[in-house]
Amino acid sequence: MLETDSNKRKDIPIYRGFLCYFPDAVAEVARLSLAANEKHNPGEPLHWSRDKSTDHADCLSRHLLELGQMDDDGFTHTVKVAWRAMALLQLELEA
Repeated sequence: MLETDSNKRKDIPIYRGFLCYFPDAVAEVARLSLAANEKHNPGEPLHWSRDKSTDHADCLSRHLLELGQMDDDGFTHTVKVAWRAMALLQLELEA
């Protein structure tokens, strides 16, 4: 979670240190999240169904084998690597 101390929060440059570096990549991962939500949770608000897929490292590795290629849903395997990497990191940080 983010720091609650206002001085420490200023040392977390989310916009300048992440979003500004990778605006197109962030947007593509967000597009993938929406499409995956519509596929796996039709009719539900956008959310991460953590219990539906827990093998992120294996999935990430399979997508790495096809890096740069288009998957059958219109997204590249590279964006799926990015999503899975963020999922792994999020879960690691939460633990």
